[in-house]
Amino acid sequence: MATTSMTTTSRALALVLLSSCCLLVAVDAAYAKKPNLSKNDFLSCLAAGIPARQLYAKGSPSYGSVLTSTIRNLRYLSSKTCNPLYIVTPTDVKHIQVAVSCGRRHNVRIRVRSGGHDYEGLSYRSEIPEPFAIVDLVNMRNVTVDGKARTAWVESGAQIGELYYGISKASPTLAFPAGVCPTIGVGGHFSGGGFGMLLRKFGLASDNVLDVKVVDANGKVQDRKSMGEDYLWAVRGGGGESFGIVVSWKLRLLPVPATVTVIQMPKMVNEGAVDLLTKWQSLAPTFPEDLMIRVMAQAQKAVFEGLYLGTCDALLPLVTSRFPELGVNRSHCNEMSWVQSIAFIHLGKNATVKDILNRTSSIRAFGKYKSDYVTQPLSKATWDTIYKDWFSKPGSGIMIMDPYGATISKPGEADTPFPHRKGMLYNIQYITFWFGEGAPAEAPIKWIRDFYAFMEPYVTKNPRQAYVNYRDLDLGVNAVEAGANVSSYKAGKVWGEKYFKGNFERLARTKAKVDPTDFFRNEQSIPPLLA
Repeated sequence: MATTSMTTTSRALALVLLSSCCLLVAVDAAYAKKPNLSKNDFLSCLAAGIPARQLYAKGSPSYGSVLTSTIRNLRYLSSKTCNPLYIVTPTDVKHIQVAVSCGRRHNVRIRVRSGGHDYEGLSYRSEIPEPFAIVDLVNMRNVTVDGKARTAWVESGAQIGELYYGISKASPTLAFPAGVCPTIGVGGHFSGGGFGMLLRKFGLASDNVLDVKVVDANGKVQDRKSMGEDYLWAVRGGGGESFGIVVSWKLRLLPVPATVTVIQMPKMVNEGAVDLLTKWQSLAPTFPEDLMIRVMAQAQKAVFEGLYLGTCDALLPLVTSRFPELGVNRSHCNEMSWVQSIAFIHLGKNATVKDILNRTSSIRAFGKYKSDYVTQPLSKATWDTIYKDWFSKPGSGIMIMDPYGATISKPGEADTPFPHRKGMLYNIQYITFWFGEGAPAEAPIKWIRDFYAFMEPYVTKNPRQAYVNYRDLDLGVNAVEAGANVSSYKAGKVWGEKYFKGNFERLARTKAKVDPTDFFRNEQSIPPLLA
């Protein structure tokens, strides 16, 4: 997914829409030095510890542009969207502590936005009309790299393009195994695991997190030494916004060669795409860990996109001996540095390394997303049906498939909250887009839900697994039972075991230890399993 840049027209539309759903506060906190409100008011509480220029109340002139600045999915620029009463844009961990403490004191929940890809928009909207504020980490984006120690600290508001760029300036032969898209936000991505083209070599982003700084539900700052084993385990893959606000992450950086090779091989159905895809399923997870070949399938085409940690001379004998049908030759090789491959893969051959610092793009789209995991190859007949019947339907979208195996598959299911390890052939991300203000959504949403139903016999079962960073509210949402003020564990299991399998119970028990009142909650946050 790419970042959405807001036009003047869409900003105006957003400001109109913001008047619905939640309570309206007319004070412009961005400009008011002394808000004209009672001392007990939530905004007054914030203003006592946070500069007024970093506070935006609903109805203020700048609120709309700040809110919409990192909304990627235009489905949630809607009159049906429940938006926050306030936006806090901290520049220091103390500001985050103030926001949490004030929220607890005045019964205003906090949601957290790191400014990346949020498929269901849960970091800035609510499906329940309750008063809430968001802590937007847009101003907390520092990246500090220690090339000698091969470590980095990165704040949660950074995008991974900024992280990659900072690493490359320190050393051209160090890397970090996070996502493909430079505009992914660090905070949410690492919280859910995080993987990209280095997953087979180095595993998940969260597998390579060494330490964190977290503001917990009591407003206290915790780190690896103070938080305990369960808490650290939970924030390294247990999904964002459930356990507190992760302010920054200490990362293990990994060595890569000075030259890597990228291949991009589009194949049409009439060029044997189905046969290639059928073979790829079993073959790609068995490649040496230095080679990753993923597939993007849509319409009548499959694009085989590969990253090899080495030169073309080393790649060619490997791929021609293991996968000769793909037809890779020297003309398909694109040699470059690792950081250049980030720009090349996502932005194209003419992109520069500095382009990965761009936090916005011109793409404006509405979208719906789902995911699956595959342990047994689909038959050629099934792929024929997918191309013939499903990719020709109105609203049809795309399947992006990432092969597992090698390093990502080595840890045990319970070693981290991310359970999709041994035996996984590949992950599927289903995407459907539609464009234009007021564009009809019925066909693409029907397509992705019907196609997901069609795929049920061919993917994991009991539970049917999904990737938490491809958040999907179709899987279920939290419920607060009558007479309670915490999310129901029973309701949470419906969706939670799809993301986390047996690890969901440990996550819920950890939640009960660190946030028993369920202060940090959204439609798919971990519920507390209270004794």
